Amino acid sequence: MERHVILLNGPSSSGKSTLARALQETILGKRMERYEVVSIDDFLKMSPTETIYEDDVFEISDDLCKRVLEILDTDTGVIIDHVITSERIFTHLKENLSSCHMHMICITCPLQLLRQREAARGDRSPGSAEASAQYLFPKEGYDLVVDTGMKSPSENALLIFNTVFHA
Repeated sequence: MERHVILLNGPSSSGKSTLARALQETILGKRMERYEVVSIDDFLKMSPTETIYEDDVFEISDDLCKRVLEILDTDTGVIIDHVITSERIFTHLKENLSSCHMHMICITCPLQLLRQREAARGDRSPGSAEASAQYLFPKEGYDLVVDTGMKSPSENALLIFNTVFHA
């Protein structure tokens, strides 16, 4: 069976974690396959008083990739919830997961909604959502772009499912 990796790349507070859970449910319901979510948040200490820098994310990239590969040894697939803000991080991820078929999904939403979500969650440095949207990498080349401000998590999960599995 082909090992699928679904990369959800988008700014902080864009709704990736909620969408990842909806996508898990959609895949399980339609294909009876379990996909585990690996999130950048699992490896970084988030705080409203500390800024996360590109070097911080690059530093944890090996651990994130190792975790993805461990899961793929036992499960069908992985959904990666990530905020990639540089070519260096993106290249590292692609190289370390080159044995897997990666589906790249860009997650977007209007800037005002990013700001509202960031303020409501209260666990991020103010302005980090906007900065991550500005520096998101890559800017193009995705299999699909979904806007979490336009559709519900279940609607977007179905769009991703249909793209990944050609349903």
